[in-house]
Amino acid sequence: MSRTRQQAGQSGAVAYAGLLSWFAPSWFHSRPKPWRDKLKWLIQPSLADLAFAVRSAFAAGLSLLIAMWMELDSPQWAPLSVWVVAQSSRGESLSKARWRIIGTVVGCCVGVALIAAFPQETALFFGALALWVGLCCGLATFLESYRAYGLVLTGFTSAIVATGAISEPDHVFDIAIARGSYIILGVVCEAALAILCTPSLREQAKRNLRQRLNGALQAVTSMVTDMLDGKATPQTQAQVLTTLVTANSRIEFDALELGPHTHAGDHAKAALSHLMVMLARARGIALLARQQPAGVAQDNVFPTALKSDYTSACYHIQASETPQKNDRFRFKMTSRRHAREALENGIRSATGITAAWLVWDVTAWPSGAAFISFVALVYGLLATRENPILASSAFFKGAVWCALAAGLYAFMVMPLVTTPEMLLLALMVPMTIGGLAARHANTAGYAFSFNMFLPVLLGPSNTGRYDEQSFLNGALAFLFAVLFVGWTYRAILPFHIDSHMRRTRAWRNQSLKHLAEKNDHTTMQQWLSGSADSLVRILRNAQGVPEPMRLAYMQEQLQTMSLGMGVVLVRDAAQDPVIPVTARRGLRVFLRKWSQQGMSTLRWSPMVDHWLGSQIKNAPSVQSKEKLAQVRACLHAMAAEYNKA
Repeated sequence: MSRTRQQAGQSGAVAYAGLLSWFAPSWFHSRPKPWRDKLKWLIQPSLADLAFAVRSAFAAGLSLLIAMWMELDSPQWAPLSVWVVAQSSRGESLSKARWRIIGTVVGCCVGVALIAAFPQETALFFGALALWVGLCCGLATFLESYRAYGLVLTGFTSAIVATGAISEPDHVFDIAIARGSYIILGVVCEAALAILCTPSLREQAKRNLRQRLNGALQAVTSMVTDMLDGKATPQTQAQVLTTLVTANSRIEFDALELGPHTHAGDHAKAALSHLMVMLARARGIALLARQQPAGVAQDNVFPTALKSDYTSACYHIQASETPQKNDRFRFKMTSRRHAREALENGIRSATGITAAWLVWDVTAWPSGAAFISFVALVYGLLATRENPILASSAFFKGAVWCALAAGLYAFMVMPLVTTPEMLLLALMVPMTIGGLAARHANTAGYAFSFNMFLPVLLGPSNTGRYDEQSFLNGALAFLFAVLFVGWTYRAILPFHIDSHMRRTRAWRNQSLKHLAEKNDHTTMQQWLSGSADSLVRILRNAQGVPEPMRLAYMQEQLQTMSLGMGVVLVRDAAQDPVIPVTARRGLRVFLRKWSQQGMSTLRWSPMVDHWLGSQIKNAPSVQSKEKLAQVRACLHAMAAEYNKA
């Protein structure tokens, strides 16, 4: 997210939380009135935000209109698909639409299979459904981006199809086909409007990618200068890492907008990885400069390596802007997730589905099937969030606003509507407001539920309209489902950022030891990228952690990143045939000690440094001397990190 978007998001306040403060006496101040600040996203939207909101609202209304023209039995699900895939960039929309279609097809098939396998066995049916939804939510924790969304979509689509066919199992195939039709219709409508509104998509994608990479390069070079001057702090280093991680997460979507037969995304990711290596090397140089006595000559290896990293980053940036013929370059990195988080996510979702079934079974609630469908749907939408507790709070507040707006329309507007076209015009106002709210960080969580479920709660149909009783039952099932899911996130294996930080610290320390093993193939870029991604994820959710603890954690993780880079370099040198056999044997002894004792092995760094000095003197070639000199300089930087701790 750009700096401009962040500033706009900070200025926009949440209407639900700040309603009373709007009327604070501030007319005697020279600054803008509080209510203007809070509603700036609505009364002073940017042209891009307004275009997105109007385009998405019209696409949602058009999908609803077409669904009603086709006389589908539940046309309200088509606009929900539009709002799900409507994103701030075409690359995001294309990625999410692709995985949504795949997940829907698989989910429909599984839903039909569940009904066919357990037609008369309620306990077995809901037990299998709970296990399937839990499996999808758990495995999705290991995936990235919208791949994770596609997997959780498979789970809740199965639940929607299966629970929708409980009262009429003979028509489960028709229900599955209808569900798939709504999804495809919504995706097609959103894509068609987006293509019409962004005719120069490829050129815009090139410009965005260029600005993203040049901005990252400028941020890193400025940070390297500050590090060498002794002006850098852990906070500023974390900010630059956040810039790199955010840019890396956006490259996939830029590559989709550029179209096939190009490796611009691979080159862009490689450029960002080299920039991360630059940061780690500069940190080592800065630590050595502060710890070495005055007058002691510094290693010339690091400045040369910094120039090499900078040159490589610039080369890949240039290659991403001007594709070369017959370019077959590939670059892939994945960030790791904790198995415990995946297990907790799966258990939480499976337990929630089972508890929702028990609620229906005990109370015999007429809207019980809809309640379970909403529970599965909300689990799928929130399962892959970094902090589901915070996400569920904003989701519930948006659901309340959605129910209020839907109630206003159901009781006062819908009775006056006589044609689908009039319905489209009537819904444009709240959907446009929801689209504007979706573009701002402070209101996006509320807009997430508001936009998707407004048409669902209204339930428009060709054969009739909701009466008051039907609407209240549907709205109650929806609100209770969102509240129920939020409660389960707080009661069943709740997410705590402090325990998550402790687990991440233990996992990183164990991974740091494992880097020294011979069978480990983690590259320097993979280690730094994974470490940066993990650190940025935690910092985004650590606002409630005391400042000293957060700073100490940042410092510790930055140290782990630098040490890991050094271990990878030593491990690769121990397998390099250019280095003499005796030197490689000694490096393997160091690595074996590291795999057992971790960073405490650096207590022996003076002895290792003396030994490396003799090996450099006796090296048979200039190339082997240079390789050993690189290892020695790397160990100096690792010792500096250890001594600082």
